[in-house]
Amino acid sequence: MSILRSFGSFALEVRDDGVAIVTFSRPPVNAVSLSVYEDIGRFADHVAGDDTIRSIVITAPESARAWCGGADLHEFKDMTIEKRKERYRFINEQLPRFHKIDRPMIAAIRGATIGVGVMLAGMCDLRVASERAKFACPEVDYGLVGGSAGMFAMLKMPEAKVREMVYTGRTFTARELESTGFFNYVVPDAAVLPLALDLAGEIARKSLPALRARKLASLMQEGPEWMEAYLEAQEMSSALVERPESGAAVLAALERGKLRKKR
Repeated sequence: MSILRSFGSFALEVRDDGVAIVTFSRPPVNAVSLSVYEDIGRFADHVAGDDTIRSIVITAPESARAWCGGADLHEFKDMTIEKRKERYRFINEQLPRFHKIDRPMIAAIRGATIGVGVMLAGMCDLRVASERAKFACPEVDYGLVGGSAGMFAMLKMPEAKVREMVYTGRTFTARELESTGFFNYVVPDAAVLPLALDLAGEIARKSLPALRARKLASLMQEGPEWMEAYLEAQEMSSALVERPESGAAVLAALERGKLRKKR
């Protein structure tokens, strides 16, 4: 028998074997708003106190357009330096709580994963992606500095590919990125969730104290450098947010979204 709980945009189902299935659903594109960051913090707090959870699979509804569509651009309209700094003071309290969850986390990615979505996927321990899933770090297109590069470096992705992603803002399929080592498996779409659940089930059969200790040891081995680089990138981005090209890019993206809805 499974237990179902809700944390805003996240539905948590815990199976009898200790596998927790977390479904992120915020239509239409699973964009990350401040409320979603708050949900992330509440979810992390719950896991810390729930010893029935041994491993976690993070997925999105099969019908979702994205696993995570990046930041909610509606919250970037008329952004100022002070507003952005205040925004990221809150965000920077939530993301480390997600990263420090002391159970193994598996990202089961079937849709687009953009901006902060790439970072959330990188914070997971394992990644299983559809060969058609798309990934991008498009912050440069909004005149801003993304925070994923430090995390990519920590994961030892090839530096040339990291710089191509963050300088061009281009979209890549999981198959195109497979050689970077970012994924454990790149498989057909229908195989993503079953494979992620199989991995989670295998992990969940291990000792809970050992799993928690192993996760904490892995976090210690990573070191704090990538998070420090992320925080520095946010400071640099705040200084850019009032430039006219940034605001124009946000408005253009929102307009494109309206046109897609009408079709």
